[in-house]
Amino acid sequence: MDGFNSDAAVILLGATNRPDFLDPALLRAGRFDRQINILPPDVKGRLKILQVHARKIRLAGNIDMEKIAHSTPGFTGAELAALVNEAAIVAVRAGKNAVDIHDFEIAIDRILLGIERKGMIISEKDRKTMAFHEAGHAIVARFVPETDPISKISIIPRGRALGHTLQLPISDRHSYSKGFLRSKITIFMGGRVAEEICFNQQTTGAEDDLHQAVEIANKMVCRWGMNRVIGAVSYSRDRGGFLGEQNSTSIISEETARTIDGEVKKIIDECYDEATKILKREKDFLAHLAEMLLVNETLDREEMEIVHTCIKKKRLEQKKMERQ
Repeated sequence: MDGFNSDAAVILLGATNRPDFLDPALLRAGRFDRQINILPPDVKGRLKILQVHARKIRLAGNIDMEKIAHSTPGFTGAELAALVNEAAIVAVRAGKNAVDIHDFEIAIDRILLGIERKGMIISEKDRKTMAFHEAGHAIVARFVPETDPISKISIIPRGRALGHTLQLPISDRHSYSKGFLRSKITIFMGGRVAEEICFNQQTTGAEDDLHQAVEIANKMVCRWGMNRVIGAVSYSRDRGGFLGEQNSTSIISEETARTIDGEVKKIIDECYDEATKILKREKDFLAHLAEMLLVNETLDREEMEIVHTCIKKKRLEQKKMERQ
């Protein structure tokens, strides 16, 4: 490849969502030497995109496009188009003349979490375990610092998940603090801890939680320099290269690898202990929230706060009785 003929009035454009798989020869000067990164739109961009796609459907009066834009962080243009289309499908199936905010909420759940598996048969024991598991996530998320607010808690199976606790950020995040990441890991630990506290058991339902927690802890130690022992260094692990080749940008000694593993486990253990401390302190809140989930299957943030307020009142009444 000697480059492209500069005499021809032709502009060559290429696009890929896997730049790490490109042959480096393509990106040399005189070839595809100008690179433009197209990231997911911010909240203003999402609002504009939603308004464009919403022109094709009839909207109810309770629709607030700004609220929907804030509820869809990380959505691409294609996902926003799919969201509007899915909301319209939900409204048509319900026999409505216009798409309302409830239809958009259902559509967001379907895109983020998958379609409800209504025909799935779950035993009462498994439902109870799921309820306490998700309640554990939600309660830990309420009490740890620097975290996104709870949007919804559900034990309705969707996609591959049997239940979910959905958190939505107030605004778009472009960087994450150490405190936020530790809180995230602590929330992941909340489901497993709730099962152990209430049933003295461990189930496979925590598999994805543990995987994500270890992944974050590993990045904190290896990539983001958030560990005192390892220090402010970034150890890059092997990553995919051109046509699947493995490119190792740094070599980690066996001693350093053992230290990294130890520090990752230390972060996980500390977050696990923090989740345990919170849920033991809020055991009555955990029990009541799980019971509400078993009855209603889905709770939002406001309903969760109502349960917490009732628990606080009961605690105050008990203290008064003890003083008397």
